[in-house]
Amino acid sequence: MGRLDGKVAIITGAGRGQGAAEVRLFVREGAKVCFGDITDDEGMKLEAEIREMGGEATYIHLDVTSEEEWKRAIQHTEATYGKLDILVNNAGISIGTRPIEETSLADWEAMQGVNSTGVFLGTKYAIPALRRNGGGSIVNISSAAGLVGIGRSAGYTASKGAVRLFTKATAIQHAKENIRCNSVHPGPVNTPFIQELLDNPDKLQERVSRVPLGKIGTPDDIAYGVLYLASDEASFVTGSELVIDGGTTAQ
Repeated sequence: MGRLDGKVAIITGAGRGQGAAEVRLFVREGAKVCFGDITDDEGMKLEAEIREMGGEATYIHLDVTSEEEWKRAIQHTEATYGKLDILVNNAGISIGTRPIEETSLADWEAMQGVNSTGVFLGTKYAIPALRRNGGGSIVNISSAAGLVGIGRSAGYTASKGAVRLFTKATAIQHAKENIRCNSVHPGPVNTPFIQELLDNPDKLQERVSRVPLGKIGTPDDIAYGVLYLASDEASFVTGSELVIDGGTTAQ
């Protein structure tokens, strides 16, 4: 028996990295998954990989800043798998690290668009589908940077802090409809998201030195936390923050 047997999920930003790990884990645990990204070649490869293993997953092109693409994603999921139980708002971007005065308006708006507005739109259009299904779970991927200020990353920190509080507002508004909503706050994880850091051994070692557990996380470290919040095991958990950061924000 899988922990998500009979469940249908949408996972965003899942063509590679953290989102792809979530897709693989969800499928292994019995879910049927529609997963979206703008990296179509990688998304199609992942779909083929999962189908070869006997899993059920469908890749869809999904720019999370587009209302129309969100509407199509929800419609496609219900048409393909009959319902929606779980939404994982995983898509996120970071554009460099620089002081506020050197941050362009375009970069600021791009980070707010994907990291914050994308979560809003996904939630907005998933709620009616979850309601039709009698409830469900929304898991929003924030960041350790959504809990504490990160120097030289004001745009990213602001966008992830917005996800944290939007999650709580969603949880309160929809608790009586059996729609749960929680946020996950990863620290540094070994994915292409931190490729610049991974490519620089000195910077990587400096970053690792600030993690009490003395290492960076793996995609599965985060995916198992997402799995718990998505599953019925977390039926009494809503409006919470699951921190998976090696102890970084405990200091």
